[in-house]
This record gives sequence, structure tokens and C-alpha cells, in this order.
Amino acid sequence: MADLQKNQLHTVTITGYSEEGLGVARIDGRVVFVHGGVRGETCAVRIMKVLKSVAFARVEEIIVPAPGRQAPDCPHYPACGGCDFRHLTYEEELEAKRQRVEDALRRIGGAEVSVTEILASPQVTGYRNKSQFPVSPQGLAGFYRARSHQVIPASDCLLQSPQAGAIARAVEDYLRENGVSAYDEERHEGLLRHIFVRTNAAGQALVCLVVNGRKLPREEDLVRRVRAACPDTVGVVLSENTRRTNVILGERYRTLWGQDYLEDTLCGLTFRLAIPAFYQVNRLQAQRLYEKAAELAQLTGEETVLDLYCGAGTITLVMAQKARNAIGAEIVPEAVDNARDNALRNGITNVEFFCGDAAAVAEKLAVEKLRPDVVVVDPPRKGLEESVIDSIAEMVPKRVVYVSCDPGTLARDVKRFGERGYALRKAVAADLFPRTKHVETVVLLSKLNTKQHIEVELNLDELDLTSAESKATYDEIKAYVLEKHGLKVSSLYISQVKRKCGLDVGQNYNLSKKEDAKVPQCPLEKEAAIMDALKHFQMI
Repeated sequence: MADLQKNQLHTVTITGYSEEGLGVARIDGRVVFVHGGVRGETCAVRIMKVLKSVAFARVEEIIVPAPGRQAPDCPHYPACGGCDFRHLTYEEELEAKRQRVEDALRRIGGAEVSVTEILASPQVTGYRNKSQFPVSPQGLAGFYRARSHQVIPASDCLLQSPQAGAIARAVEDYLRENGVSAYDEERHEGLLRHIFVRTNAAGQALVCLVVNGRKLPREEDLVRRVRAACPDTVGVVLSENTRRTNVILGERYRTLWGQDYLEDTLCGLTFRLAIPAFYQVNRLQAQRLYEKAAELAQLTGEETVLDLYCGAGTITLVMAQKARNAIGAEIVPEAVDNARDNALRNGITNVEFFCGDAAAVAEKLAVEKLRPDVVVVDPPRKGLEESVIDSIAEMVPKRVVYVSCDPGTLARDVKRFGERGYALRKAVAADLFPRTKHVETVVLLSKLNTKQHIEVELNLDELDLTSAESKATYDEIKAYVLEKHGLKVSSLYISQVKRKCGLDVGQNYNLSKKEDAKVPQCPLEKEAAIMDALKHFQMI
């Protein structure tokens, strides 16, 4: 293995991308992650950091450029940590994200799946409907430098809406001209911490100022400036956050002017959103994501749908339109209130919402013997707790539709679901966060022994029609063994194992027409796998 040293120069070829969006190369067998590297190009890189098994480098010179490279179109890139892919064409970015999802599901999830579809965003700039600008001690709005809390001034960020940028600059003027202090994280001093702006499809804005205290000087001047910068502002709210924490929003809110919510339309429905309510930041892509989730749920109008982590009820209400009834669960009280109001506002009556931790709600519903046909989950980046997966499995839904913003935790949970009898059927990536490394995914998991989700050709000659106690066909047993153990087994082997277990296989089943025929015997490995299938289908 190469003896790499810091500041060394090496010539490498970039072969792919890491989970963090860095280029991947090898130097004498050692993996090197390259900042600014593009797949397919040959470049000179300088070693920045050497660890035990990997190293990190940056591009010093491009020797043979790749078709996927472009000149960055933002003056703050790459110093600002908000974007990761401004040096890539959008087509190359999509391929990097699609490959990341597929690699995670295969490597971590153990799933043999091809992610053939990634939904491209119709907007790659100005798509964010929620902006959260940290404010530097100097009173400038921007975003953190990568892997730090140093604020890079960037109120003109290309990802944010024009309204958000105009409001951020108006607040900067308010701070400077009124001598109002901004927050210093190291000293835990100063007032204004963050500028929060939420916008909707109609161009309206809801503004929240997060302060290290209970009020701001000359609040009426602040409101005037915000409304002048964005005449379509519907409300200005103050959030108190006096804790030494990375959490942006505080727990107490006070409305300085107007209303404390914003309404938006999504999938033909109207949603009322409070400041802390979860709502996808890319509205147009969120519509496509939820439509894809509903498609994978395969709703016919007769199902009960349980939506955990429901936020303001967006997915729940979309599903409720296509199901018999829907249930949503969410831990944020304000979001649950929004969800209930949204149901009333849209005239949807076949839905109810619970407030509580997903694990506790799932366990409660499992204890109450709720049997949803479909469970939808859209958890935070950390994914699902094992207790939630256990509770979902106890409810025995036919299908689980999992929406994820992190391929790694999704793949981990896919593997856990597989251990509980749910197999990955389809995965679709969706780019809700253009120019960043983040990617959304929606997958379908279905119960292994659910007949309508295992594609089989039924051959009447292979069905054991003489045993009233049989609970699975030969094809279902074959599908289970292949799915879980990766083994192909014949009907002959299944019948041999069934006979050993005292199960009837039919009087003339699999008997040779030759008296002296040599019958192959089931290998021990396949016998164990078939036994596992018989136990799974409760036949022994």
C-alpha cells in the first residue's frame, strides 16, 4: 500500500463518488477521496490528510477533463458549505445520486436491486421554499463553511427564493442601522441568531427571527423593513432560543405582525404551515415524490394507511384520497394541529392524527391490534428505531412505503425489514436538493408471503392439492428461499423435505416412471433453507 504523505502530488483518475459527494480515486490500492474530483477525469491532486485506510486530497490541476465537469456558477462556492456539486453538470449530479442510492441498498441493505429511475428537479436554482440563514457576529446572513460554524456571507444564495434573499438583506440593514448585536456562538452573547423565511407557490413569505432573548430593539422598524423588502409577507414572528445548542428554532413564539402561519398548495390540496412544521423544501419535486409514493402504495380505495412521521399531514392526506381511511402520527404538537386543520380545510374526513413519538404510537397501535394494509414512513435522517420496525412488523401490513433523505440509514432499515419478512421490491431516487449531495428515495417493501406481491406462475401439477393443512404453494416456498437464502430449490427437494416433516405431498407427487431411477437427494444447505421456509409459512 502506498506510503502517502501530506502535501504530496499524485496523478489519479477519478472512478466515482463517495457518499459525501467527493471524487474517488486509488493510489497503489489505497482509496483517496478527492475534493472537486469528477468521474472519468485525470487530474493532479494534492494530499491533504492521511488516515489509516484512506486519504483525502484536492484537485490541483485537471489533466484530462471529464464531460461531467462545468465551471461553478456561484462566487461563494466551494467556501460556503451549502452546495456540493456546482462543479458538475446537472446530468452528472443525477447519475452520482442515483448510483449512491443503488450502492447503499446493495452494500448496506444486501438488496439485489437496480435503481433505474431518478426524478430530476424542474428547478435547480431558487427552489427552496424554506431558508434558514445563520447570522455572523458581524451581522451578515449566510451559511456555514463546510464542517465548521463559520458563517460565509451569502444572502444572495442561488438555492434560496428571491424573497428570502431580499428579506435577509433587509434584516442585515436593520441590524447595522439600529446597532443590534448578532449572536456569537462561542461567547453565547448577542441577540439575532437566525433568519428563517418560508415561502409558498404564490410568492408569499412567513418570516421568523430567532433571538437569544425575549425581544429585539425597535421591532416595529424591523417589521417595516421586512414588509418593504417583500410586500407579500404575511407575518413576522419572533422565536426565543436562549440555549447553547445547534437546534435552530426555540420553543416559544411571539407574533410581531400578521399571522403565524403560511398556506401552500401541494398535490391539489391546501396546507397551513406553522413555523416548526415539517414541509419538503422543493415543492414541485415533493409533489412528484408523493405521487410516486402513492403509486408504490398500490391503493384501490379499500385500504387503511398508517403514516408515521406525518408532519403537517401532507403524505397522509394524499394517501387518504386514494384509501378507505388514513392515520397520521407526529411528535411535534404544532404540526399535528396543522395536520388536523389541513384535513378540515380540504374536506377530508377519512383521516385522523395522533401526537406522539413514532415508536410509542406504533407500539400503541400494534397493541390495539390495528392492522393497516399500508404503512408509510418518512423519518428524519437518522432513520427508524428498531422498536418502530418491530411494531410495524407486528401490525403485518401488506406493504411498507419508506421515504428517506439518507440512503445509508434507508439501506440499514431495508436490511432490518428483510429480517422481519419484508423484501425490497422497488426503489426510486428523487432529486429534491439540486446542487447538494443530499438525495431523497422512496422504496416499496412487501411481505414475502403475500401472494399478490410475489410474481409466480402457478402450475397446477406443482400444487399440493391433497393437503388441507398446507399454507404455501411450491412456488411461494421457492420464492422465499431464493429471496432470503439466495438458493434455487426444485419441487423435488421441497417434497423430500415435506415428507421428512410428515407433511402430505400428494399420492403420486414426483414419483419417477422408472422403477430403478436414481433420485437426487436434497443437499443439507438447501434442506435447512426449505425447513426455514416451512416454519415461516407456519407449516411446521
